[in-house]
Amino acid sequence: MTNTVALVAVGVGSTAQSGRALLDGDRRRLVIGLIVALFGGTVGAALLLVTPADAFEVLVPFLVAIAAIALLVQPVLRRWATSHAERPWVFILGLFLICIYGGYFGAGAGIMILALMLVVTSEPLWRAALSKSVFLGVANAVAAVGFMIFGPVDWWAALAMAIGCLFGGWCGPPVVKRLPAGPLRIVVGLSGIGLAVWLAVS
Repeated sequence: MTNTVALVAVGVGSTAQSGRALLDGDRRRLVIGLIVALFGGTVGAALLLVTPADAFEVLVPFLVAIAAIALLVQPVLRRWATSHAERPWVFILGLFLICIYGGYFGAGAGIMILALMLVVTSEPLWRAALSKSVFLGVANAVAAVGFMIFGPVDWWAALAMAIGCLFGGWCGPPVVKRLPAGPLRIVVGLSGIGLAVWLAVS
């Protein structure tokens, strides 16, 4: 719960730095994504407040690994997706489920949204990464409200993490925009594999 409260700062930093750039893209998808993230985060927070988090932990490494592998093979998956009729509901349903997970547990949710957007939308990596931060920021924010009211939050730890998250959210989008997309996608995918392994053994 403390992590979720702190992670709100990532979305704040990203939106403050580069949020205007999202308005140059698909605004309809952006609005739908924000609404979906709001509801997904609400459901995830509610689930965490009434069920133990360890009931879900066994699945987390596998979910993160699947998302990381999807990033690594994204060009192949994207070619397959573009050869079929566009299905906006895949993005909506996928984002909703990931935001439920984000509000409930959170680890690796960013990699999952990034993989989803790069496979089922035509967004470039930098815009997908920015959208990921904003969508997760909304999901985390609504979950954080519930945790602040009903759950235990270590406020000093949350503040310390939030400062780093705010800085990362502010600096991340312009850096990602300037880096080559292919190598960066591979680095993120491999990092996701590493995270999945760490979650599995920790």
